[in-house]
Amino acid sequence: MSARLNYGKTFLLGFGFFGVSVIWGVYNAFVPIFLAEKFHIAAGWIGFFMTLDNIAALFIQPPVGAWSDRVRTPLGRRIPFILVGAPISAIAFGLIPLAAALPLFVACTSTLLLSAALWRTPVVALMPDITPSAFRSQANGIINFMGGVGTIVALQTGGLLYKMSPSFPFWLGSALVILAALIVYLFIEEPKEYEQGESQPGILASLHEVFAEEEKSGLRILLAIFFWFIGFSAVETFFTLYAKNHLGLNAGDGATLLSVLPLFFVLFAIPSGFIAGKIGRRMTISIGLIILIIITFLLYLTPAEALLTAISPLPVVGIPLVEGGGRMLTFAGVLLILGGIGWAFININSLPMIVDLTSAARIGTYTGLYYLFSTLSAIVGPNINGWAIQLTGNNYNIIMILAPLFFAIAFAMMQGVRRGEATANPA
Repeated sequence: MSARLNYGKTFLLGFGFFGVSVIWGVYNAFVPIFLAEKFHIAAGWIGFFMTLDNIAALFIQPPVGAWSDRVRTPLGRRIPFILVGAPISAIAFGLIPLAAALPLFVACTSTLLLSAALWRTPVVALMPDITPSAFRSQANGIINFMGGVGTIVALQTGGLLYKMSPSFPFWLGSALVILAALIVYLFIEEPKEYEQGESQPGILASLHEVFAEEEKSGLRILLAIFFWFIGFSAVETFFTLYAKNHLGLNAGDGATLLSVLPLFFVLFAIPSGFIAGKIGRRMTISIGLIILIIITFLLYLTPAEALLTAISPLPVVGIPLVEGGGRMLTFAGVLLILGGIGWAFININSLPMIVDLTSAARIGTYTGLYYLFSTLSAIVGPNINGWAIQLTGNNYNIIMILAPLFFAIAFAMMQGVRRGEATANPA
């Protein structure tokens, strides 16, 4: 493994994550519309249907990561999963808008969920495979930048194509996934030799190992990941309803207001990796958590009228405060911009910390542990926050006091972490 970061190969590897992000961006945007308008499914069942990807990921991605650690082929240990999973995903994805009957629609989406879960962990594990420990935060920033671009392409281009035909965004996604898989196959060369011990523990044995360790850094990081994703899901899942019911905006303007958060996450994805290279991953994540604690608490405390105070004009992602007026950046928008920056500090540096807890031979397994805890929180979080809203008489502002609580728990967990920083030599 080279002792420096290969920017060209890292950007090329980012196309794998780009492909994954395009698929899920289009899926999350348009599958609920098909369920409601084509098949007349009730909102409660649509919500359940849209969690199936997380349920599939919970049971498939962690063991697949461990399995990919043990695979030995002439193509490597990760590439075969991509070459099998990506084409199946592309075909199933392209057939979704063509399914005229609900059973066929479910068959297409189920095939997509299962095949996508088969190759997501291996493609993410490729990053630490080919990147020295000291540069993994920077590389993960590049990878997530490419993923963010994929999401933007899915939503912006997909939205335009959907107006022409509901099938077009899905066919674009299928083509881009095939292209992304080909780029990874043609340009990314896996290491030829791997550390190989007497035996390779599976995902459950590795989880038990993390719990049993006397030094609890691994357990603390995984629990921190679990709690900060619960906090973030409170904001991400219910923000448009919060904007409608608490701020008095329509759903479209609520979504536009929120859009500055992922935009600034993408813009700060690469810088946050370099910041961690200077001050350390734990410190960078802790700063990000402090930012999110402050901005969500301010969203809770600040009256709705003050949150909608105009700060300056902001084309495209600003919101119109008066009919016929230009788009404006509001105080709430400023807080969400800071939230996007804080989220980049956290999210970019967490996976590198996890994989630097272990050896090169078990990177896939520990990537699987990362997805186990983040996916479990993606299932638990919306339910906790949803019940809190319901039990408080549909008070959507409650999410802005729950979120900082979970971020604070994650912050406390991170303060006891002693491992997971970049090392001078490859892991």
